[in-house]
Amino acid sequence: MRLATAAKDLMLDALDEAQAAGMKFGSLHSAYSATGANELTGGSPAYARKAATWNAASGGSKILSASMAFDVAGGSTVRFVGFSTAVTGGTFLGMSPNGGGIPQAFVVPDASADVLECVAHGFVNTDTVTVWQGPGDPLPTGLVEGTVYYVINATTDDLQLSATSGGAAVAITAIGAGALQKLVTEVFGAQGTHTITGVTMSLD
Repeated sequence: MRLATAAKDLMLDALDEAQAAGMKFGSLHSAYSATGANELTGGSPAYARKAATWNAASGGSKILSASMAFDVAGGSTVRFVGFSTAVTGGTFLGMSPNGGGIPQAFVVPDASADVLECVAHGFVNTDTVTVWQGPGDPLPTGLVEGTVYYVINATTDDLQLSATSGGAAVAITAIGAGALQKLVTEVFGAQGTHTITGVTMSLD
């Protein structure tokens, strides 16, 4: 069944902070987790989750309506932003790359070349990205959801991914498809503040 945009908006608004089980609090994480692990700790002032407020869903998307400023301890690394139902504990509801841009659909039609076809993707070599599985198609074998990859050998419509900056291409052993999303890693050498100004929820 293909959902209409109105249905997607209804589903997204069920995650509004006004709802009992909504995305009420944001969190910072050093690595991806489907369960909300790898959350930051420590610091003075101490790190803590921050209240999230959302605009009403429109066009199949729902956008954070106000920034969240987190205290971050020196030595911390921020790679993902998470959302939960409570300021501590609660139910973990999802995670987005720090500084994530618009997800770009890609396909690997030939596993022998280790090349992702991603039309007009806009990425450049050394960009850091992560991959997400899309509806109906498996990720190409060799790529792992939520892993941080570096873009290499980028052209207008193609690119390869590496586990290290400028390293060898990840070996892809079976075809598949998914989405690429930019990720910005922030490393704190000393106590500081990390501000999240925009996150978008959407349904494929």
